[in-house]
Amino acid sequence: MKKTALYDKHVSLGAKMVPFAGFDMPVQYSGVTEEHFAVREKAGLFDVSHMGQFFIEGAGSKELLQFVTTNNVDALENGKAQYSCLPNENGGIVDDLIVYKMEDDKYFVVVNASNIDKDWDHISKHNTFGAKMTNASDEMSLLAVQGPKATEILQKLTETNLSDIPYYHFTVGAVAGINDVIISNTGYTGSGGFEIYFKNENAEQLWDAIIEAGASEGIIPCGLAARDTLRLEKGFCLYGMDIDDTTSPIEAGLGWITKFDKDFVSKEIFAKQKEEGVTRKLVGFELTDKGVPRHDYPVVDAEGNVIGKVTSGTQSPMKKIGLGIAYVDKPHFKLGSEIFIQVRNKNIPAKVVKMPFV
Repeated sequence: MKKTALYDKHVSLGAKMVPFAGFDMPVQYSGVTEEHFAVREKAGLFDVSHMGQFFIEGAGSKELLQFVTTNNVDALENGKAQYSCLPNENGGIVDDLIVYKMEDDKYFVVVNASNIDKDWDHISKHNTFGAKMTNASDEMSLLAVQGPKATEILQKLTETNLSDIPYYHFTVGAVAGINDVIISNTGYTGSGGFEIYFKNENAEQLWDAIIEAGASEGIIPCGLAARDTLRLEKGFCLYGMDIDDTTSPIEAGLGWITKFDKDFVSKEIFAKQKEEGVTRKLVGFELTDKGVPRHDYPVVDAEGNVIGKVTSGTQSPMKKIGLGIAYVDKPHFKLGSEIFIQVRNKNIPAKVVKMPFV
């Protein structure tokens, strides 16, 4: 198992460690519910250094990214980030990712931990454009400071005016005396905040500085379990659960990051799906009776016919009900449709709802 630079810190704080994407990661510290509400109401600090980071630069860098991602890289200006995905040649998704434009002909790409090698190979395979590629995943750490108090806490540690960084924008500056930190107004919780990227050797110093700066605001360390309930309440996709090599961005509700004013891998497949419609869609649902939906639970209609599958599900800490995301067959994916989730051989009624849930 790989370890992040903060492994010893997590163990000393009493975190429960679990294997995740090849890393030994903290799943929780004080408990999922407490960590979840800390992020929704105050602030939480996540070590997400297991994520992968690539630099793609030089002549041909924009052309390469334009061809391997679905979103339009031309829309990026320096200091702006973009959510996108890497389509495979069969109309599925290799990974979802964030593309940062550092400067002209220099991009920073953040990918999922479990897909680092797969993504690297996929992008390299299509690099007929002469771009220079660097895999910096093993040298870099990433902390996510999330929640309504996150800006206030991080501002104590930097002279960079964080209020000047809009959502999905970033800058490079000093944090807690550490230079060359990428400070990004992004996150995976839906509660606002920043993600900061830096060299591994500065990880403990930055972790301690953020915890100390946020003590009076109630910041606490948070693990992967709360990260999952937080993202799910906001309807954010998780690779390997809600999207994978067999799902298209059109089916997954990611048409908004699929731009047809350029050439890219599987463009024709997605254009056809957009024009003709899809036979299944990723939708949000809420149970109307007691139960907790989980990954892979069958979705059935009133007659008990299987019409889909739950990809992510939980008991929502905020709404106190079972809710989740599922692929559901046409026509049952319409908003307001009644569907049933098979929970331990019982068909629990549910309703297709608009996301986010909170």
